[in-house]
Amino acid sequence: MFPQYHIPDFESKVVGTWEELGLGAPTIIAFALLCSNALARQGEPKYDLDELSAEAKALLFVARNRGVFEIKGTNNAYDASARFLSVSVEVGDEHAVDFKVRGKPDITIRFLSGFRELCDIGLIMHHLFRDFSLSEFGFKAAKQLKEADLIQVLAPFAHDIANRPPDPTNLE
Repeated sequence: MFPQYHIPDFESKVVGTWEELGLGAPTIIAFALLCSNALARQGEPKYDLDELSAEAKALLFVARNRGVFEIKGTNNAYDASARFLSVSVEVGDEHAVDFKVRGKPDITIRFLSGFRELCDIGLIMHHLFRDFSLSEFGFKAAKQLKEADLIQVLAPFAHDIANRPPDPTNLE
């Protein structure tokens, strides 16, 4: 086991135990704190949809119907980047799009950064553990986006998005 080190109070609250580190807890907690801070601000979030990253817009667009996100990770993959946390968006009762591309960790990281943007401005809220959703304002913003503007950033996930089962809650 690793020796104990003195960690300043703030870091000790965020870092947690070695086991929690293995579950991605510090990153998930950081996302939750960003959501919490945004929720505590009063009024509608101030942002310009055009200034959001392509990844943030893509996450909003894919989540527009159900609004459910999960931060996922695995600690038993051989490839280190396959063990990275990633953003997963629920698009059907039993179907989600995981924004991770094998062998391309930069894509996974860009989508985590896009998720962070959305948390920070108040378009996503935290619920329990790894579970997040669009906020009221997130749903409004998502409805303004058009798929044609996001084709390039969504290209690596086109198969998952196209082959999802129909969503009975949104039969547009």
